[in-house]
Amino acid sequence: MAGIAGIAQGGRQKEVNRMFQKINHRGSTQEKLIEKGGITMEAAWTEAQSLRPIPVQLKENAVWDGTSTPHPYPASLREHKEPFAVAAMSSKGIFLARDLLGVKPLYYGNTENGVFCFASEVKALLEVTEDINEFPPGSWYTPEEGFKSFARLEKRKILKKDTKEIASELRLKLEDAICRRITSDVMGSWLSGGLDSSAIAALARPHVSTLHTFVSGVEGAPDIEYAQKMAQHLDTVHHELIVDTEDLLKALPEAIYHLESFDALLVRSSITNFLTARMVSEYVDAVFSGEGGDELFAGYDYIKTLPSDKIPDELVDIIGRLHNTAMQRVDRSANAHAVVPFVPFADMDVVRYALEIPPEQKLFRDGNQPIEKWILRKAVEDDLPDSVLWRTKAKFWQGAGVKEKLADHAEQTISDTEFINERKLPNDWKLNSKEELLYYRIFKEHFGQLENLEWMGRTKGAPVY
Repeated sequence: MAGIAGIAQGGRQKEVNRMFQKINHRGSTQEKLIEKGGITMEAAWTEAQSLRPIPVQLKENAVWDGTSTPHPYPASLREHKEPFAVAAMSSKGIFLARDLLGVKPLYYGNTENGVFCFASEVKALLEVTEDINEFPPGSWYTPEEGFKSFARLEKRKILKKDTKEIASELRLKLEDAICRRITSDVMGSWLSGGLDSSAIAALARPHVSTLHTFVSGVEGAPDIEYAQKMAQHLDTVHHELIVDTEDLLKALPEAIYHLESFDALLVRSSITNFLTARMVSEYVDAVFSGEGGDELFAGYDYIKTLPSDKIPDELVDIIGRLHNTAMQRVDRSANAHAVVPFVPFADMDVVRYALEIPPEQKLFRDGNQPIEKWILRKAVEDDLPDSVLWRTKAKFWQGAGVKEKLADHAEQTISDTEFINERKLPNDWKLNSKEELLYYRIFKEHFGQLENLEWMGRTKGAPVY
């Protein structure tokens, strides 16, 4: 299911439907409004998300958000491998739960009258309340017991195996995660030409008859070139979208509306994802994403400066931040166009195994130049051309070539005085740049000047004053 909205009170069909209309872009192949046991709820899902349901062992109505339905009890939630956000009705009231990495979105709050409400996106909740809270990943909720954690993201015991064995096992786990998410013989895959998206596309290719691959960027952007090489290597049906400054600025209001964020680094990296997802929707209804590879396998430059014994803690920290940053980008960009995103790196078998891999095999220090994501490269070295296999990390906005265009536009259109006067927000956050002010102005037009923004993620590494 792509979207859920509800109020823990009977007779609220009008308000719930109004909430749901704000998120019906998330998929409407099947849709249902339910009222039972003092709860009013509406949900929708697409064909790609309802192929392999696992029965929910509740006697009353239940709906869910994900490719399958987890048993609504902590032990089974811990064992579930695929992302989910679940909403179920029982005799004790509403039951809600969200996957450990927070790949699937879920928010909650209370109305002015103190009635509990929930939805897949903030824009739906704002129809009935400004009390917005992000549902904590790895948790479940009932009115009787409140919020309870069913799992925590923690360091794991490090494997004592050689590189060849670990690379082989990692490849098998990734391939299994991909195969469990194949919903059709014709699938799509975001393909930037970087290691992560190329690895996913390469492992998916033998298991489908047709793989559509998609990339976007400005003219001459590195992603365009490398994606072409990878698509040719895999014999995919490849699609390119070349954009310019006018295209980026035209798409910004809609992209920010769906993203529900003004964080500069997040918006900058989302705009081409958003435009690409629009193109994806013309060909397939589900798409693979390589998101999560950098966090699992030490893909960021700053990690190279850390001692090996500090890397496991750092990776747990940045994996735990994905839920309202990078995973939010993937979810909103795809679902804005009723496309189902699949993120194999977020499969819990893959995540747990990755956390057991020695840091020295993730960040291989070869002389003065450490090689990031070494073990992932070794896992797919027979599947990728060398030019892609050994390509160095490029951030989304760098590979697509959008950073300078958006930052330059903000610099030209926002004066120093305006930035000084508008920089401080009602919740005492300070905007970090004119570019971020550009995004905040658009955000405010959509959602108003919200005093509570604690539910909104900020990218690690961006200064917050």
